[in-house]
Amino acid sequence: MWRQRDYIRNLRERFGLLPNEFNQTTHGSIWVHAVSVGEIVAAATLISALRERYPLAPVYVSVTTVTGRRVAEQRLAGQCDGIFYAPLDYCFSIRSTLRRIRPLVLVILETEIWPNLYHEVKKTFAGLLVVNGRISERAFPRYRRARWFFAEVLSLPNAILAQDEVSRQRFAALMRSEDAARLSVGGNLKYDIGPAAASPPPELKAFLDRLGPRKIWIAASTMPPATEGDVDEDVAVLAAFERLLPEIPYLLLILVPRHPERFELAASRLAESGVNWVRRTALTDVSALRLPGVLLLDSMGELASLFPIADAVFMGGTLNHRGGHNILEPAACGVPVVTGPHMENFPGIAADFRDAGAVVTVERPEDLPAALRPLLLDASLRRELGERARRRFVAGTGATARALERVSMLYEHAVPRPPRSWWHWAFLWPLARLWQAGSRWKRKRQSAAQRRLPVPVVCVGNITTGGAGKTPAVLWLTERLRERGHAPAILTRGYRRVSREASVIAGPGESLPRLVTGDEPQIFLRRAAAPLGVGACRYETGMRLLEKFHADVFLLDDGFQHWRLARDFDLVLIDALMPFGERDLVPLGRLREPMQALARADAFLVTRASAKGRLRGIDAKLRAINPAAPIFRSRVVPLCWVDAASGAEHAIEDWRPEAPMAFCGLANPNSFRQTLRVLGIQTRAFWPFHDHHVFAPAELRRLEAFARTVGARTLLTTEKDSCNLEPDWYLSIRQTPLYWLKIGTEIEDGDALVKLIVERAGL
Repeated sequence: MWRQRDYIRNLRERFGLLPNEFNQTTHGSIWVHAVSVGEIVAAATLISALRERYPLAPVYVSVTTVTGRRVAEQRLAGQCDGIFYAPLDYCFSIRSTLRRIRPLVLVILETEIWPNLYHEVKKTFAGLLVVNGRISERAFPRYRRARWFFAEVLSLPNAILAQDEVSRQRFAALMRSEDAARLSVGGNLKYDIGPAAASPPPELKAFLDRLGPRKIWIAASTMPPATEGDVDEDVAVLAAFERLLPEIPYLLLILVPRHPERFELAASRLAESGVNWVRRTALTDVSALRLPGVLLLDSMGELASLFPIADAVFMGGTLNHRGGHNILEPAACGVPVVTGPHMENFPGIAADFRDAGAVVTVERPEDLPAALRPLLLDASLRRELGERARRRFVAGTGATARALERVSMLYEHAVPRPPRSWWHWAFLWPLARLWQAGSRWKRKRQSAAQRRLPVPVVCVGNITTGGAGKTPAVLWLTERLRERGHAPAILTRGYRRVSREASVIAGPGESLPRLVTGDEPQIFLRRAAAPLGVGACRYETGMRLLEKFHADVFLLDDGFQHWRLARDFDLVLIDALMPFGERDLVPLGRLREPMQALARADAFLVTRASAKGRLRGIDAKLRAINPAAPIFRSRVVPLCWVDAASGAEHAIEDWRPEAPMAFCGLANPNSFRQTLRVLGIQTRAFWPFHDHHVFAPAELRRLEAFARTVGARTLLTTEKDSCNLEPDWYLSIRQTPLYWLKIGTEIEDGDALVKLIVERAGL
C-alpha cells in the first residue's frame, strides 16, 4: 500500500491533516469508519439511512485501504460529505481529525479496535458505536491472549452490535462482565444491501449483448494462497473452467480477482492457458470474444451490477485459508452460490445458508466442476437454489434499522466538546480561571449599581460568545409585540462601532453609517419598525430614547451579562449547532459564564432547531440546570436573496445562484453553511472569516479571484456581512455578482412565548 500513488498523495490524512473543506466550526457531523471494500458495502445502506434521517448532518467516511477508498468514492458518491484515510492510532493525529470534522457520533464497522481512537473520541463526549461487529476465528485467539488490554478498550463504546451470536460470544469473552449489557446481536448490515440496482456500464452491457453467452459463471473475489501449499483460486477456477467446456460450449467465465494488484498476474495466466479471453479495461465498441471464453474484470465497483445476470457464482477466499468473502450480494439477486469450506469470517451467515440449503459447499478445488455443472445445466435446480438463497437473505434483513436507532439515540443526546491539547490546559486554563474571576467581579460591581428603566425590559441574550441568532429573534419579538398593540424599542451595545458618542438614537426608517452603530444595528435600522438606541450604557441610552420616542417595552439585545440594567424577563438563546460553547470558559471555550448561570433564565429558545435530532441532549442539559424555565424552539427561514449592488430582491423559489461561492464573517459560519444546505445549494467553495469582519477592497478582490479559480460565477454572503462592506465595495468586484441572504425566524408555539413574556414582564 505504501507504494501506491493514491495512498502517498493523501498520506497527510493519516496524520489528521484533512482538506480545508472538511472543516466544521461546530459539532454535528457523523463519522463512519469502514476499513475496506467489505465494510464500505456494509456501510452503504446505513449511510443512506442516516442521510435520510439527518439531511443536514455532514457525514464523513474514513477508510484504510486504497481499494476501499476507490469503492467508497464510487458507491457513496452524493451520500457523504467527504472520504479520507483514517488517522493513524496516535493521539495527535486523532485529535487533529476530531478538531477538523467535530463528530457527534463515531460509527465503527466490524472489528477496528484502536485504543487511542476510542479514548480520544470518548474524551470529547461524542458517541462511540461498533456496528456489524465481528471477530474472526483466526483473530480471536490473539485477542483472547491480550484480554487484559482489550477488556479496558471495549468498555469505552456506548454499544457494540455484533453480527451474530458467534461474534457476540467472542466479544463477551474479551469484555468485563459489567460491560456485557452494552453488547447485543444487531444482525449483519450486508443483509440489507438489496439486489444490485445499477445496470452494468453501457460499454460492458453492449459487449455482453453482442457476445450472447448461454451461461455466465462469475468467480468473484478470488484470492492467492494464504500459506505455503495453499490453493491459488485463480488457478483452481481456470482448471474448473476447462473441465466444464466440453459440456457447456457457450460458457462465459467472468474472473474477478479480489485485489487490483492481482490483475496483471491473472492476465498472464489467461494468456498462458490458451483460452479465449479479454480484459474489461480493453473493451471497445467493436470488442469481441469467441465463446467459450473469459472476461477478466480488472475494474473496480462493477461486480455487483453483474450478479443479476449470472447463472452461478463462486465466491472466492473460501477454497484457501482466507476466511471467505460475503455471499449476500449474489444471494440477494437469487443467484445460486458455491463456496469452499473456509467461511470463518462469516460464521453466522455461512451457518444460516447451510442450514437453509441455500448454498453449495465444496471441500476441494477438484470438486468445483462437479458443483457447478448441474447448476449451469439444470434450470429448475438453478432456480430452486437461487430462490432459497434469496429467501434466506430476506429473512436476515433489519440490521440497518437496528443500527440506525442506536446511532440516532447517541446523536440526539451527545453534547461534545473538541479535544484539548496539553498546551490548552497549560496556558489557556489559567486564563479561563482569570476570565471567571473577572466575570464574578464585574457582576458584583454592576449589580450593586443596577438601575431600572421606567418601562419593562425584556432581554434577549446568550451564555456564549458569538452569535446564537439574537438579531432575528429580536426582530421577531418586535413584530409580534407591535401586533399586540405595544410600542417596543430596541437597546443594543453596537459592538465594534467607532463613534465616540456615548449613545446614538435613531427612529424607524432612519439611516446611520455602520461606523456609528456597528454592523448588527444596521439590520435593526433596515428591518425593525421601532426606535433604536445604541450605546454601552443601556440605561442612559434607554432614558435618552424615551425623551424622543414613546416606548412601553424595551428589547435588550445581547444583555444577559449586562447587570447594570434591571430586566423583567431573560430569554436565553441556545444555538443548536453550538449549544454550550464547548462547555469551557473563554479562552478555553466560548462560555461567557459558567453553565450554572443558565439558572437565571426565565425561558430558553433553542435556535437553528432544524438541526434535527440534536435537541434531546440540549434539553437534558438545560433541565438539569434550570428545570422551571420553558424551552422553545426556532428555525431559520430564508426569505429572499438580495442583489447587494442594486438592492433588488429575488424570491427563494424563483432564483438560484449560478455556480456560487459563499463567504461570511460569523461566530458560527456553519449556520450559514447549513442554511445553504437546506436550500439545496452546492457551493464551489466556502470561505469563513472572523466574526464582525470588515471586508477591505483588497480582500474582496482576492475573493473574486479565488472564485474564478474554482469556477464560481456568483458570490453569496449573509445580511450581517453585507453591512460590513465598504460603501464603494462594488468597485472592487467588477465581474462577479454578489448577493446576500435575507432570513427570518420561525418559533414553534410562538404565541405561548409572547404570552409568557407579556405576563412575566407586566405588559
